[in-house]
Formats: sequence, C-alpha cells, structure tokens
Amino acid sequence: MIKIIHPRPSPIAATLYTLRDMNVDVIIMHGPTGCCFRTARLLESDGVRVVTTGMSENDFILGAGEKLVDTLTEAYDTFKPKLMGIAGTCASMIIGEDLKEAIATADLPCTVIPVESHGGSGEGDNTVGAIMVLEAAVECGVIPQEEADRQIEMLEMATEVEKTRGMAQGKYIKPNFGDSKEIVAKTVVKALKDNKKVAFVLNVKKETSYLFADIINFNYKEINPDNKPIFVANLDENIGLPRIRQHAVNIKDQLDIKPDFITGGLDEYPVTADNAAEYLKDKDLDLIVVFGVPHAFPIEDFDVESVAVTDGPRLVEPLRELGYTHVVAELDAHSKTLGTDEIVDSDFGLMIRSAIGWME
Repeated sequence: MIKIIHPRPSPIAATLYTLRDMNVDVIIMHGPTGCCFRTARLLESDGVRVVTTGMSENDFILGAGEKLVDTLTEAYDTFKPKLMGIAGTCASMIIGEDLKEAIATADLPCTVIPVESHGGSGEGDNTVGAIMVLEAAVECGVIPQEEADRQIEMLEMATEVEKTRGMAQGKYIKPNFGDSKEIVAKTVVKALKDNKKVAFVLNVKKETSYLFADIINFNYKEINPDNKPIFVANLDENIGLPRIRQHAVNIKDQLDIKPDFITGGLDEYPVTADNAAEYLKDKDLDLIVVFGVPHAFPIEDFDVESVAVTDGPRLVEPLRELGYTHVVAELDAHSKTLGTDEIVDSDFGLMIRSAIGWME
C-alpha cells in the first residue's frame, strides 16, 4: 500500500457524488453532523437533500441503529423521495452498523441504496466509494450489472492514473497554482494567430465539463479565420448514467465550436485521453492544450509545446514532471459547476478571450 501524506478526496465524498449521479432525491449520512460537511452542502446545490443521523459519542459505543431508522422515516415524511441513499461514514462503519437492517425496519415505500463506505475503505482511494455505490445500486435493481461493470472498470483505471501520474503517487506534493494564466493565454492566442497548428483536448469528469468547456468557447475567427483549431472531447451523450449523458448534451449544444472527434463519455476520462492521443498523433501539431484531467493524456508522446489546465493545485508539479510546457490551475471547479446546466466562466477561458482583444 502506498502511503500518501497529503490530504486526498475520501471514499465518502465519492459515495455522495455517485449517489447524486444515480439521481437519488435524498442522502442520509450515517455519522456525526460534521462528516464530509462541505461535500454534503455542495450537493444541496445540485438538488439533492443531504441529512445526517448526527451520531454522538454514546452512539460510537452503543450503536445508532435506532437513530438511522428514525432519520429514514423523517426524511421520507419530509421529502417523499422515490430514491434514497445511505452513506456510511468512519464512525458508523467501524462499529459495524447494519444499514440493511435499518432499511428493513423503516420499511419505506421507496428504494433505498445502502453504501457501507468510510474514509479507509479499500486503501482509502476515493474511487472505492463510487464502486460501492455501483455494486449496491445493482443489488437494489437501480442499474444493470453491465453498466456497473463498465463504470467500475473506468474507476479502477482512474485510480491507476492517479497512482502513476497524479497526486496519489505516495509523496508529499505541495499545492501550486501554476503559471500565469495571462501569459499562457497569450501564448495560445499567438499560436493561432501565427498559423500554428493547435489542438484542444477536453478530457474531463462529469459536471466539471461546464467549467472546462469554457476554455474552448471562443470565436477562433476573431484571431485567424483561416486557422481553425482541432478540438476533441469526451462528450458522448450515449454513455453513462442519465445525469452524465445530459451534461454532454448540454455542453455540445452550448459550444460555439463543435468537436472534430468524440473520444468517449464523461465518465471515461482514463481511456478517452488515449483515444485523443491516437487521433492527434499524425496531425503535425505545434501546440496541444489539454484541460480537465490532463495527467491522463500521454503528453510525453508528443514533442510539441503544451498546456495543461487542471483543477488540482497538487497536480501542477506532477503535470510538469510528465512534460507539459505550461501548467495552469482552475480553482473550485466542483463548487462552480454544481447545480448548473450551462457552461460557466473559467479563469483561463476568460483570459483567452481577453488575450484575443489584446492581440487585435
């Protein structure tokens, strides 16, 4: 097991986000009121009601099954959900709370997905929490086994990307906010103006696509009408859960420039990066701009100037080590995109549009 000493997203947070992607109406966190507080609050912006059993010190010793039953009943009476989820936490799972027994006791007229996640699930990889949701959803009849198998394969590949190329490599990585967005944006705009061959690669996760898609949402004709950039994107609306598919539909409808090549779906970013690289390998490029999950893209296979745009300050140094010429960081991608169905302004996208004006 690789020891990682800087903070990482937990399996509990991944459980919450994946239950959201199942379109649950309510999530009950079986644990203390403060557990995964920020993620829980953010999900309220996405239309998911998140409540907690509020476990206390006595519950850590005596158990809180009755509290869970009461919370299940109260949540149903309050929100009348069709689909609910229970997310385990460190407190409830370490003492062995039985989520299924509580669901049976409450006997509600709706489907409830029990997920026995906690901060140390598996090796502490956040993707373990998502996999637990998928397996529980199959057992509850919410999704077919085939879809769960496909997504689990993607999640396992995503874990491998993080452990070999991202911020789960086992060393402390200091947060870094990257290069000047103004300077890098001018570099991109100048390349297009100077008739250089530029490729933009959208390789992104789920709803964060609404922020990263903004980077390509400019009118290239204002820079050089004869030099259209190549654009590839993982925006296949036929892959993934309904919520994820809708994100892809929304993004494509709102983009001023349409993708030249679709690399896959929004939950396939570990493999869509390789699909993008295969498509671009013979294009004789001068500049590649990869945004979203750029560390999945094999930039080391391209001997060209390159830009990586990430939402993780701890990914800046690993991206430089992979070979990217320039690295910039977008902040708060999740909080900016939860609850939206429209492209939102990104700092780098705004800077590119400003640079177009400066270059005129």
